[in-house]
Amino acid sequence: MKILITGGMGFIGSNLIDLLLQEKHNIIVLTKSYSKKKNISHIRDKIKVEKVDITNHRKLSNIIEQYKPEMIIHLAGETSHSKSFENPLKDIDSNAKSTLFLLEKIREMQLKCRFILGSTFIVIGKPKKLPVNENSPCNPTTIYGANRLAGEQYCKIYHEVYGIDTISFRITNSFGPREQIVAKKNAINFLIHQAYRGEKITIFNEGKFFRDLIYISDVVSAIKIIMKKGKSGNLYWISSNKKTWFYKLGNMLEKLTNAKIKFVETPRYTKKVDVGNFVVDNSKLRSLGWKPKISIEEGIEKTLKYFKDEKI
Repeated sequence: MKILITGGMGFIGSNLIDLLLQEKHNIIVLTKSYSKKKNISHIRDKIKVEKVDITNHRKLSNIIEQYKPEMIIHLAGETSHSKSFENPLKDIDSNAKSTLFLLEKIREMQLKCRFILGSTFIVIGKPKKLPVNENSPCNPTTIYGANRLAGEQYCKIYHEVYGIDTISFRITNSFGPREQIVAKKNAINFLIHQAYRGEKITIFNEGKFFRDLIYISDVVSAIKIIMKKGKSGNLYWISSNKKTWFYKLGNMLEKLTNAKIKFVETPRYTKKVDVGNFVVDNSKLRSLGWKPKISIEEGIEKTLKYFKDEKI
């Protein structure tokens, strides 16, 4: 199958490509820069790579017309909720307009193409009831979350009005090899990296909150199932369905490394936008025949090994 993946050099995209190449798909990767080229260096000769910023609609249009993909997996976009406040219009262009443009291009070309959108748990905001599921109300607390939610709505509308084959998935807190080590983008990898370097493991609120963590190999196996068995017009949650308390996460990291926890005060910005405790009912995804295989501790061990092997 001819599959076009936006953001294919990133954390999720590059790990997904590793899995998809086992089935010898024809994969076209779109990337706005080559800063993450190391993520695909081992498979560079097996895929096509096009340097295209998803906000450049003319170039994006030409690429869709050139390749006429049978499936588009849209993973590209801004990923920082804090930066969405610094440059809200840029966030709209990356996270909302790009999705709308791709859907409109499929409609305009009458392309037989399954469109799969990667989204985030941030769209929920502070959940009123746990566990969260596909029917939970959304009240995003950030511009980033609002724009991601808009993308999901565009998929739903284009499916219902034009009959386009669309699916959206949301991921909870994912972690593992190739993720950026940035506190405001991926707290889990950041904490694991602090522990790996023997630094203080800085955790807010004495770790008295929990999240639904999921290791990257389970994320991409879920996406693969959604690609094959996901029902058109639907939304799926990718999660472990397990609560991980952050004080327990800190204890795990202390046990696996020489680092020590340092509880710090929650920043004012975080207090305003944080989603709080979060866990997801993933039974809809499980009904497709998927289940997570990697425990949190095993995922941490694999990530620590990656940092060591790559000397990061």
